[in-house]
Amino acid sequence: MTTPVILRPSARTEFDDAADWYDRRQAGRGAAFTAAVRRVLGVVAAAPDTYPEVYDDVREAPVPGYPYVIYYRIAPGQITVLAVFHTSRDPSIWQGRA
Repeated sequence: MTTPVILRPSARTEFDDAADWYDRRQAGRGAAFTAAVRRVLGVVAAAPDTYPEVYDDVREAPVPGYPYVIYYRIAPGQITVLAVFHTSRDPSIWQGRA
């Protein structure tokens, strides 16, 4: 059984912006990024405890092949994605969402 995964609006915007950025660089690269993120979200939905807690109760799931991580929190009945975050950005940005 999988747990529903909800992206906060800021996380959805980061996800969409990154996919658009990759597509502008090379056709099809945005779709590949989207698929990679969705694979990670699938693991998170199926086994939320797979990835380590890195800040209070927030967990960090790396996106293979990309300099992005997904920060999420497990709650009863759902998983909330706080950020789809480029690793070179200032972490206080996503930490402010926790």
